[in-house]
Amino acid sequence: MNTFIVDLEQTKIQNVVVTDDALIVDFFDGRTITVPLAWYPRLLHGSASEQNNWKIIGNGEGIHWAELDEDISVENLVFGKRSGESQNSFKKWIEKRKSVNR
Repeated sequence: MNTFIVDLEQTKIQNVVVTDDALIVDFFDGRTITVPLAWYPRLLHGSASEQNNWKIIGNGEGIHWAELDEDISVENLVFGKRSGESQNSFKKWIEKRKSVNR
């Protein structure tokens, strides 16, 4: 039996790049993980300025976008987990953004 073990405590974020269609995360251990931006709708709907205004949190264990109220953990990236936000919650967030930007 094969066992897949990931030492998340040793997997720390080094850099983040957001493109038009992907989130690219480099780790100190040399790995790079690229995931579709569509997996994280708040990032997808953010402006380039908002997408690029991120900070590494938790000693390299996650990424935070304050303006988008989005957090993505190393665990979610490594295991390929998409945003767990409900459609209802996302819809409310979009409506709030529309009213603030008027």
